[in-house]
Amino acid sequence: MSQTPEDRKKEIKKLEMSQPSIEALERKNRSIRRLNEEGVPTIAHLPVIGDSKEAKTRTKEEIAHRAIAVCIAAVKGEGLDQETVDKLVKKFGADSFFTAQEAAFIKNPNPTQQERIKFSWRYECLWVLLWSLGYVDKLERPEGICDVPKAVSFLRDRDTAQFIKDAKLRTFTEILDESDLIYRYHWAVVNARLKKEDAPAKLEGGVVQERHYVLNWLIGYMEQNWDEISTDT
Repeated sequence: MSQTPEDRKKEIKKLEMSQPSIEALERKNRSIRRLNEEGVPTIAHLPVIGDSKEAKTRTKEEIAHRAIAVCIAAVKGEGLDQETVDKLVKKFGADSFFTAQEAAFIKNPNPTQQERIKFSWRYECLWVLLWSLGYVDKLERPEGICDVPKAVSFLRDRDTAQFIKDAKLRTFTEILDESDLIYRYHWAVVNARLKKEDAPAKLEGGVVQERHYVLNWLIGYMEQNWDEISTDT
């Protein structure tokens, strides 16, 4: 079921009014200390994110299927021809992995430039998914775009089964740590934009946005479907 803006506001208000756990508060404080060290502005009353008891975990298979779908959509967005895209869908058995928006884009032989740009930016989501599956060692500061050739290479010589088999799912604590951190990075970027200033501390706004998007999915933020994920700050 789609979530209305009113539903979202109610959920956000509920989160703001709830008593945060010690775990969530400690995570928030660690993020703030790091951002202070980097010279990134923070705001004390920005809420905590869900803790390990509240947030939703994703299975290795679920994340792997999402990574494959995102990768295929991204390579098409970058300009890969339709025939090759169709072969990739068949190779990975990916028909059921796509969301409604992704499926429409994948099947459209003539997507708009705006659609291509949107889905090519999803490489940043793919990078985080690959990190959560253990293929990428570390998420560096979001100040530059990811290594696209490296991201694609993890899938080039694998089928779906091998991709899942070779993955080593990170702990949920690591995923929650990154989720809290990106939430606060994103607030700083949005705050700068509202002030008509450059993003602070060399942050790349587009990368921050995409990471926030995928990390919200990884922790089941407000139980939103992929196509409906919000990146509230």
